[in-house]
Amino acid sequence: MPNNPALIPAAELAERNRYRFPNESAEYRRARQALLAEEIELRRHLELVAEQRRALPPGGEVTGHYRFEGERGPVDFAGLFGDKDTLVVYSYMFGPQRERPCPMCTSLLSAWDGEARDIAQRVALAVVARSPIERLVAFKQERGWRDLALYSDTNDSYSRDYHGVGEDGGDDAAFNVFTRRDGTIRHFWGGEMGFETADPGQDPRGAPDPMPIWMILDVTPEGRGKDWYPKLGYDD
Repeated sequence: MPNNPALIPAAELAERNRYRFPNESAEYRRARQALLAEEIELRRHLELVAEQRRALPPGGEVTGHYRFEGERGPVDFAGLFGDKDTLVVYSYMFGPQRERPCPMCTSLLSAWDGEARDIAQRVALAVVARSPIERLVAFKQERGWRDLALYSDTNDSYSRDYHGVGEDGGDDAAFNVFTRRDGTIRHFWGGEMGFETADPGQDPRGAPDPMPIWMILDVTPEGRGKDWYPKLGYDD
């Protein structure tokens, strides 16, 4: 990252670390200190990227004729904001052509459901899918979600404009943020890391990754693995 004279070098900060664990070897401690310095650099780079993201110029104005059906009835795009000025929208891969929803999306949303009430203190959070609202609500109840706000994209317009539909007409997951300032709604940021931007040997992933499950697995010796993904159930 760029040299910032206000920041103490990461290696120097790592030397201040007083954590030690029972029976660790000197070899382990040397390697762990080197890793700690890299973790400090990673934290700094994540904040640098977050600052750069927050400083984006105004995005495109939202002008589409978007209509949704929520659990409390029909709503337009502005209605998704509620009383907030910022809106986060996740496009859920659960279109009418699917017998069951995407397990990866479902894993992510299950984690987000636990945070939804906290998130709602600062911004609006909406989950949009192309299936009828009755189908979405039935699965919400099956999954035990309590606080996620689900919406059916009744005319597919939003999903098509904001990358919730792939070139083949099938579902794509999409993660977008919108702002409402002085009565004008604009796109602020959207995830743009897909197959084209994936590194060799890795699945496409965003940075930072919005799935808590991967954060947990990334700190284990087994890592994420290459042949395991979340499922909708584990009874079989």
